[in-house]
Amino acid sequence: MTAGVQFRQDFVAAAADIDELGHVNNAVWVRWIQDIATAHWAAVAPAEHQAAYAWVVTRHEIDYRGNLTEGGRVTGETWVSEPKGARFDRHVRFVDEAGRVKVAAVTTWALIDRATGRLLRVRPEVAAPFLVRD
Repeated sequence: MTAGVQFRQDFVAAAADIDELGHVNNAVWVRWIQDIATAHWAAVAPAEHQAAYAWVVTRHEIDYRGNLTEGGRVTGETWVSEPKGARFDRHVRFVDEAGRVKVAAVTTWALIDRATGRLLRVRPEVAAPFLVRD
């Protein structure tokens, strides 16, 4: 069995993140999904992989389960599933200080060769730092 290695990052809602309804705007949640994904890649992937490859989003599926107001804090948690060809699913959830999930998402990312701009199959050595094998 293969499970993703979990990565965490804290987020605080700034005044600019708040919409007309008084809570974090949906576009901000999408930005935070990207922010935690890229931070995970930067923290775990070897430098040579970061130089050779880039990731692009092909799909977002987001469940909004609660609101966050200015100054509110959440911890983002992310992990990836086993790759399928050039793609893998990244799971993200944002949990408040009481442990309630505010937003949960599954985003499909595709691997790109920086030199050619073409899709690449996710090779085992690229996926390995993000997966735990039993």
